[in-house]
Order: sequence, then structure tokens, then C-alpha cells
Amino acid sequence: MRPAVSTIWDWLAEVPDPEIPVISLTDLGIIRDVEWQGETLVVTVTPTYSGCPATAVINLDIENHLLSKGVEHVMLRRQLTPAWTTDWITDQGRDKLRDYGIAPPIDGTAPDGDVMARVTSLTGRGNMAVPCPRCNSNDTRRVSQFGSTPCKASWVCNACLEPFDYFKCH
Repeated sequence: MRPAVSTIWDWLAEVPDPEIPVISLTDLGIIRDVEWQGETLVVTVTPTYSGCPATAVINLDIENHLLSKGVEHVMLRRQLTPAWTTDWITDQGRDKLRDYGIAPPIDGTAPDGDVMARVTSLTGRGNMAVPCPRCNSNDTRRVSQFGSTPCKASWVCNACLEPFDYFKCH
């Protein structure tokens, strides 16, 4: 007997993101659909961005985890449209990021096509307030648009003096 789709979702919630192991792939929101097509389990995955270097590892981790649970035939479907957005990160995932020391994305701050907003974002002028995940102070500043992975930026808290990553919106 094949497992129920709800069980498969529970199993996928056990698969950590390879770059941020405290958050699961379902918390990250990249698992878009799970369905049985005959005897094959089809899992639809939307990468955080099309060039994400972790995509191959994520796919291998999904397949290996499902095979370890007894699913014999797994097919991974890559879905690029609609593009992944940080809005898909669950509230639980945002809490896990914060507890791990990464500031979760701030809703409404993703680039929206406004060229001047992007220039301001890249130059650092007009920094938004990103709460420190350690002390919750808003007295923070961006050090670099580029952090430990392409999806994060480097910030520092002026109150507790701790550096931290901010998970950029997109």
C-alpha cells in the first residue's frame, strides 16, 4: 500500500535545507506539490532561484529520504513559474531562522521593479531596519549585500555588536 499524500508531506518536513539545516524544505516553501501518478510519487520543487547551487543537493536529499521511507518510484518536477518568493516561508520557518541567528525576510521589502529602490537597496543608502535576531534591536546596519549564501546579506547589530545574516526578500 502506498503512503497517503499527507504522510509524504510529513516526511518532506523532515528534510533540512542543506544551506540552513534548521529549516525544512517545507518550511522554506519550495515543495509546491506532492501527488501520486500511478505508482510514481511526483514531487514538484521550486528552487529559491534558478541558479541556486543547492538545488542538486536538495533534489538528492528529497529522493534519498523518500526512498528510505519505502517509496520505490520518485520523480522530481522542477517548477520555475511562479518564481519562489520569501512569502512562501512559513511562520514556523521564520521563527526557526530567527532562533538560529538569521534575521528572516521582512515582508514588503522585495524588489518590485522600481529601479531607484533597487539602487538604494544596493548602495546601502536608506537602510531599512532589520531587527537583530539575537537582541531584537532595530539599531542595525548592512555590512554587505552579500552574505554566507547568495540569498542572504551580512548585517551587524550596533546594540549587541553581533554580526548576523539577513535572509533577503525576493
